Amino acid sequence: MFFDSFSDFLAMGGHGFYVWLAYAIAVAIIIYNVVSPLLRKKQFIEQHKRRLKREQRLAERQAAVESGEQS
Repeated sequence: MFFDSFSDFLAMGGHGFYVWLAYAIAVAIIIYNVVSPLLRKKQFIEQHKRRLKREQRLAERQAAVESGEQS
């Protein structure tokens, strides 16, 4: 084993702060890279649903106007 104790492992020969900070930053970036696309996908789906509802309402109004003109 490279380290005599667990505290030596955490200290990393005096470089522990930098080593663990680098690991923390890497984990944060990985989490962001996983979560960000999921949130964007959810937002895209919600926007698409709203657009479809808006287009459906517009089509219904146009159909109502056209049927009113034909009478």
